[in-house]
Amino acid sequence: MRLRCAVLDDFQNAAADSADWSPLADDVEVVPFTTHFPDEDSLAAALADFDIVVTLRERVPFPASLIARLPRLRLLVASGMRNTVIDYAAAEAHGVTVCGTASSSTPPVELTWALLLGLARGLVQENDALRSGGPWQSTVGADLHGRTLGLLGLGKIGSRVAHVGLAFGMHVTAWSQNLTKEYADEVGVHLSASKEELLAGSDFVSVHLALSERTRGLIGSRELALLKPTAYLVNTSRAAIVDQDALLAALHEGRIAGAGVDVFDTEPLPAGHPMRTAPRLLATPHLGYVSRANYATYYGQAVEDIQAYLAGAPVRRLP
Repeated sequence: MRLRCAVLDDFQNAAADSADWSPLADDVEVVPFTTHFPDEDSLAAALADFDIVVTLRERVPFPASLIARLPRLRLLVASGMRNTVIDYAAAEAHGVTVCGTASSSTPPVELTWALLLGLARGLVQENDALRSGGPWQSTVGADLHGRTLGLLGLGKIGSRVAHVGLAFGMHVTAWSQNLTKEYADEVGVHLSASKEELLAGSDFVSVHLALSERTRGLIGSRELALLKPTAYLVNTSRAAIVDQDALLAALHEGRIAGAGVDVFDTEPLPAGHPMRTAPRLLATPHLGYVSRANYATYYGQAVEDIQAYLAGAPVRRLP
């Protein structure tokens, strides 16, 4: 009897075409799910008859309570090599092997600039107006050259965002709790003395930090109040780093020029969520990792993970 493998959150129905699953055909039945399961009860019911689950990024939590309700589960494959929503101790206790895949930093870097440029030049408003017979030119674009880009985080993604900013002729400054002047100099950016200095002096602020207890709620009402009224905030990192209610208030009150957001407190975003209708907001449905090359890596290595597990020699084990 073949094992059953569920592929979660395959929204674009792209998993099957992103990798060659045929090496598993004799041993595994692969079943993609193109809609999201909104709660643990629906997820547990849907996965009750599956031995293997492939989950996309950190969209679906696997707490101990869910793992305990999946007695057939033997292998959990998560895209990426870092996942904070899987209870690894519970997985081990229930005999579930957890494996990961590689993940490229290129797609989130590119999306960050898509959002930042879209905000700066009013691309959505101007495109909508052009296509609907609206006014010819209704916005005045914000310049990048000579302006200051402030980066909260200068890691693998933040440093690549910095290089693009420098290519645009921007003054780039960065800050994080552990950032050193030596590394900032190596990247070619200025080290801000504090988070507050970075926020107050930047024309564009982009968040590139990992979510932790130190970074959760790092940008709240007090921090947003430091931004210039002409400044833009971009968050392609983690929703919880920026207080969503505080950001909504700042957008509605016009205290900042705008925001570009790819991550939300609840995903997928409910139909009536206030982030769907907030003014001055350019929002995308968590597309930071979504690219053809990244999907080829995710699903191609998921196939490899499953093959290795079936051979009794799991690879890329997490955590």
